[in-house]
Amino acid sequence: MTDEALKNLQKDARKAKRIATEWASQMHDLVEDQLWTDYERLPELAEKTLAACLAWKEAQDKLDAAQ
Repeated sequence: MTDEALKNLQKDARKAKRIATEWASQMHDLVEDQLWTDYERLPELAEKTLAACLAWKEAQDKLDAAQ
């Protein structure tokens, strides 16, 4: 694997982790600040957070396999 390909995998993993963290932050904010008024949003946020975490795990697994 070329250095450039490895850097791209690292970039993809970092980006996926950032996105997962952003969704987790939204979930945290809802639970901490708006639970009693916006609890209907929990399933949607949970689904998107889970999808983002799974995307990060896939990207990280690809990076780990390449290293």
